[in-house]
Amino acid sequence: MRVAVLRQFTAAQICVLIFTTALGVSSCAAEGLRRYRSPIGESSISGISSGAFMAVQFGTAWSSVIKGVGVVAGGPYWCAKADAFDAVTWYWGPIRRATGACMKGPASDLNPKDFTAKADAKAAAGEIDPLSNVGRQKIYLFHGYNDAIVDRAATDAAADFYRHYLGDANRGNLFYQATLGAGHSFVVAKQGAPGLNECKANTAPYIDQCGYDQAGVILQHIYGRLNPPNAAQLAGSVKSFDQSIYTTPHLPDALSMGDTGYVFVPRDCEQGSPCRVHVALHGCKQDVADIGRRFVDEAGYNEWADTNRLIILYPQTKTSPYWPSNPQACWDWWSYVNHQDSYVTKSGSQIKAIKAMLDALTAAAAAPAGATAPSLSAPQSLTVIDTSDSGADLAWSPGDDGTTYRVSRAGPDGAFQSVGDVTGASFGDSGLTPKTTYRWRVSVILNGAVGPSSEEATGTTRSTPPRCANPGSCPIAK
Repeated sequence: MRVAVLRQFTAAQICVLIFTTALGVSSCAAEGLRRYRSPIGESSISGISSGAFMAVQFGTAWSSVIKGVGVVAGGPYWCAKADAFDAVTWYWGPIRRATGACMKGPASDLNPKDFTAKADAKAAAGEIDPLSNVGRQKIYLFHGYNDAIVDRAATDAAADFYRHYLGDANRGNLFYQATLGAGHSFVVAKQGAPGLNECKANTAPYIDQCGYDQAGVILQHIYGRLNPPNAAQLAGSVKSFDQSIYTTPHLPDALSMGDTGYVFVPRDCEQGSPCRVHVALHGCKQDVADIGRRFVDEAGYNEWADTNRLIILYPQTKTSPYWPSNPQACWDWWSYVNHQDSYVTKSGSQIKAIKAMLDALTAAAAAPAGATAPSLSAPQSLTVIDTSDSGADLAWSPGDDGTTYRVSRAGPDGAFQSVGDVTGASFGDSGLTPKTTYRWRVSVILNGAVGPSSEEATGTTRSTPPRCANPGSCPIAK
């Protein structure tokens, strides 16, 4: 319970003193976000649980500026199917669908055509960006087989939604990891850290220690091979900011958003270097009032950001028991703010607020330079950053923007064959055999000519996970 000692009533920078008894600290967060040299078209977004649903909504609505999307324990666009007609059921329809099919399945109640048809209609009406942009996005999806809160059917439906727009030509933009025994959580590489969960837990703070660096995989799937994360004292810092500046004309309470948001800024970005922005959305019951700054400080994004000129934006929701009704501090993925289907469009109240934050952070970006001719030099640092039982996620150091690459794979027989072309420095290979070692190499393509190849990278697919009839209690597969 937070007691506001002084509260701001305008977007002017008037300091607000808030005592947070749950944290035992006081904070003053009246300033807005600083402008950085961050091209908005290099931005990306990810989220866990309700944050994953919101990441899909935001990434689809603003696909013209979002380079990639990370979906952890989430589902497809417009999953709860909320619209104005829900007034006849006193708005219980979206809640029933959200807590029913969107969280529990079955797959037969999650028809991908319903979600793509809604996206198509919204794009045709100009309420979201053209969906051709979704076809170029890098997509990472995750479902842990010990997840007792969101069924895999929901994340499968999200995968189907994206595959519809990616098509076969861009299938390598998607990587789906579903072989880890994580519970409903964001997954970190830490082991034995105080205050975080064991791998198969489904409880607060919803950060599970599975020896898996989810933040690093997401960021590298979107941006290509990155510098190693900072394992020591971070040079950058987490800053708080006043979210009411970006919820205008509403107060944050009206949108079930917190008064204060957070942003991690590397020292290089603070000193004027060009940077990129990634938006990281917490899940239900993961807001600062519920778990403190654990998601902000311990999800693993900041360590990667510190060495790779990435700014991480952490918007915050808050519990709202009455109006709007949001008792678990979830993001709005069933229209609880205004009970209209605008919640999945550019005019959605929370989407507008996040976009205003993104606009602020990227406001000092220089105008794009003229296009440069891609180089035919060999791609560098090809690495297998993740494997599932039937797929592998490859990343390499990015070259010039818009460069097309050809990915080749060698199976157990040792013969390399082309498996796909991709724009951007990552590729999600699929259709692989469990527990099998493969090799890959990548070449640049320019005007139909294939350039020199990278050095080979090797990876072994994981075992197919055991069937888990009672998520939360299934053993972790080795």
